[in-house]
Amino acid sequence: LELKQVKIEINSLEAISRKEKLKLKSSSNRLILDEKISIPFWVGERTLTNKLSYENKLNFGFDNTDKDGFFIGRKFNTINLFNDFSLDIEPQFLLQRSLKGYTKSFVNKGDSITADRVKRDTTLDDYFGLNSQIKGKINNWNLETYSEIYSFDFDKFADALRVKAKLSKEITFLKSKWNKSFYGAYRDRIWNGSIGESEIYLGYGSKLEKQNTWEVNGIKKTEILSLGLVNIEAEALNSKNLVNSFKGDFFYSLDQRIPINIDNSPNNFIDSSYKYIFEPIQKGLSLNTKVALLYSLYEHGNNQQYLGFGAGPEIIFGNFKNKFFDYTKISVLPFYKIRSGDSLFKFDQIYDNFTLDIAFDQQLFGPIILKSNATINLDSDSKDYGDFINSKISLNWKKRSYEIGIFYQPHNESGGILFNLYGFQ
Repeated sequence: LELKQVKIEINSLEAISRKEKLKLKSSSNRLILDEKISIPFWVGERTLTNKLSYENKLNFGFDNTDKDGFFIGRKFNTINLFNDFSLDIEPQFLLQRSLKGYTKSFVNKGDSITADRVKRDTTLDDYFGLNSQIKGKINNWNLETYSEIYSFDFDKFADALRVKAKLSKEITFLKSKWNKSFYGAYRDRIWNGSIGESEIYLGYGSKLEKQNTWEVNGIKKTEILSLGLVNIEAEALNSKNLVNSFKGDFFYSLDQRIPINIDNSPNNFIDSSYKYIFEPIQKGLSLNTKVALLYSLYEHGNNQQYLGFGAGPEIIFGNFKNKFFDYTKISVLPFYKIRSGDSLFKFDQIYDNFTLDIAFDQQLFGPIILKSNATINLDSDSKDYGDFINSKISLNWKKRSYEIGIFYQPHNESGGILFNLYGFQ
């Protein structure tokens, strides 16, 4: 396959095998793309299981809500704390906030966290942030905690901290494999379609979920079933006040991809013409369908529920081998909800009764591909009729072994850089 698209050079590597784990220790290393671009990275001292991934140390991102725009982060080497626990930290410099000399990411001092954000003066402490993550195992349970700080100003600190934690493991229930989890959150941002962004101030609960994917006669099916119970303090549905309530819910969904006219070429031989993809494109016309059911119950008898269904085409042209416009993917999925009742909260209120999901991917030139997806509100009774309620656009450099790109999400004013390595499992 002509030149090596991805090569990893590791210096002074020490490897120690322990059961199903491999402990690695090395000095500085390089990830080489297309034998031209060299990206330094550090393995440091870490433990690998049966999965291998690469994560760039530098992080360039955009978050207009919490960080006032562009920021730069630098990930440190993973720190082994004790036993199976590890710590990852990423200090950040909030570049655009420092250039502005003010911030619009906080409410006035003393106001409720749900109040409108205002323009406030900044100090040096406001120009730095920190993301951190702790992972580990407690008996047979997997523990993950994630925290985000976007100002070190003591007066703003309570409003500049977000924390999430999850304790989970796989269990056998009713002769099936389920994921059982306990979780907690402090100041979790939630995007809810046309309603926009709201915030869970404090929440903790438990969830039982299973997800199955299988194929029958060429039809790919994905099924999700979940049961949850949580205690939440969050923004009220019709006011800026915080309200507290227990919430129990049941959710079920079934997605299907039904082939209508697919080119199932028997020739799967990979040769030097596969510069941009690692397997043949499955061209043709398919029908995507979705059915979903949700029931939520709150304190004092409040409840809401919906039954949703949708179907739409997906069509793929091209082989992604030639230089110009040799790959196009278009999908459209209208989705309609029959709903009743209301939530106590803003973040989970069922609101958009009729939506249209659209996705469009287009090769432009060589490895350059434009990817976009969005959800449009088509509820004629809504004041947001015709608006984009979710959206993402990215411009990627895609090769057989890796993909790198920049993306932006207009609906919540956030973006960043993405990087994927293919072929590791």
